[in-house]
Amino acid sequence: MPDQLKIVEGSALTAQQKKDLLNRLARIEGQLRGVQKLIAMAADPSDCDAVAQQMAAARKALDRSFVQLLMATVVTGSEQAGDLDEARSTAARLAALLDKFA
Repeated sequence: MPDQLKIVEGSALTAQQKKDLLNRLARIEGQLRGVQKLIAMAADPSDCDAVAQQMAAARKALDRSFVQLLMATVVTGSEQAGDLDEARSTAARLAALLDKFA
């Protein structure tokens, strides 16, 4: 996990969920740096195949991070719901997120 980020306690996600997401994003950041190097070094048309493959892998990893964020939010929101109405409200908010971004 990036050392420069301080994990703030709150009700959105647990500290472990945040650490997991930050670690995943740090790996994706490394993948993207690798893609940048591949682009800079590309000399032949076949090099573009490697770039495309790595870009697709980074995109898939970022999509997986999005799913992980939503799953963590579902779990945390469900655990913290005080009653059925609050749980429904959390579910509606997450459904809206899925509709907007997925």
